[in-house]
Amino acid sequence: MGPVAFMLIAGVAVGSAVGLVLKRNPIHGALFLVVNLGSVAALYLTLGAQFLAAAQVAVYAGAIMVLFLFAIYVLIPGKEETGPDPRRAYRLLALPVGGVLLVILGIVVASAARGRAPATAAPDGVEGIARLLFTDYLFPFELTSVLLLAAMVGVILLSRRREG
Repeated sequence: MGPVAFMLIAGVAVGSAVGLVLKRNPIHGALFLVVNLGSVAALYLTLGAQFLAAAQVAVYAGAIMVLFLFAIYVLIPGKEETGPDPRRAYRLLALPVGGVLLVILGIVVASAARGRAPATAAPDGVEGIARLLFTDYLFPFELTSVLLLAAMVGVILLSRRREG
């Protein structure tokens, strides 16, 4: 099941990346990015890296996507929607489909918990990852933080109202 699951999740990751690039609507692109980041976290789980999967969801799919969506909503004003909802049937179908997917997820997690224990990402676990992150990969780590800081400053400067 491991290679098959890996290939399915990898297909979702590639498909969502293609959707991200091809969509013109920035909100739809951001949602494709959330799917992509979630599938990358699932790939980490298939590789036995639970800590990286949790960090991927918490940091990227959570915090960074909130920042991206905030920037999109600040910089691109929305249009007023009037008239009947053209996607009403899909919206009504979303809750039962989501419930079924949640039940399937619960079954998969329960069956995995009864099975063998998953492998760890590194012999030292989180400590080993931290050691690598702050020694061998310190420069890329710091570069990423500076890029994110520059992006936040850019959003703030672009979102300010021009006075004058």
